[in-house]
Amino acid sequence: MTQPFHSPSGEASTKWKGIPGQIRLLQPRGRWQIAGVGISLSQFKQMSERVSGRRAPVAAPVLAPVRGRAGAEIILGIDPSLRGTGYGVIRVSKPQTVALAHGTIACPASWPLSRCLAHISQTVRDVLKKHQPQVCAVEGLFFAQNLRTAIVMGEARGAALAAIAETGMEIYELAPRKVKQAIVGYGAAQKLAVAKMVQRMLQLAEPPAPDAADALALALAFAHEQSRYSLTAPKQI
Repeated sequence: MTQPFHSPSGEASTKWKGIPGQIRLLQPRGRWQIAGVGISLSQFKQMSERVSGRRAPVAAPVLAPVRGRAGAEIILGIDPSLRGTGYGVIRVSKPQTVALAHGTIACPASWPLSRCLAHISQTVRDVLKKHQPQVCAVEGLFFAQNLRTAIVMGEARGAALAAIAETGMEIYELAPRKVKQAIVGYGAAQKLAVAKMVQRMLQLAEPPAPDAADALALALAFAHEQSRYSLTAPKQI
């Protein structure tokens, strides 16, 4: 390594030139010698900021907690459907998470579409007003082979989400397989298995109805996501 030149007074006469990737050292007899150093432009800027007292930006962590209301205590789960929208409200607490409410918004087959959508919206508003949840977890979209079925499901989903969005509440969607994986440990679990596990986790007297069980499972899965770091956090909608 090239040593800096010391003057007769004993002071080092090493000098830095502002050229990224290079350092010029003043050598005896007044000659400059260029010593190549493996410093990139970004490293040179960081070094300059440290010398000037400015702090370099801190890198964001790779693993990040769920965005939004981390630690939300009251969570609403929604499993939308035109004829049977499931809902479930839980309170996350220690040592036991409890179910505050759950049920199915039933719409008879004789009802026209418009009446079903109005009933879904109004019932969701009533649940929100009574239990004051802080965040909502809804089942993610799926691919339907029947186009009409997909449109009707989308309309029912929109009726429920519109009522929730009116409150300004944050809404997150979770994939059905991810919910089953979190609750049962198997992404293709049957509805009965989900209902029984929800009953066990919430210590219910009996298994909830299938649609209500799915809604409670959504709320429980979101609560699980809140308590850990994840590379694939739920998507906010």
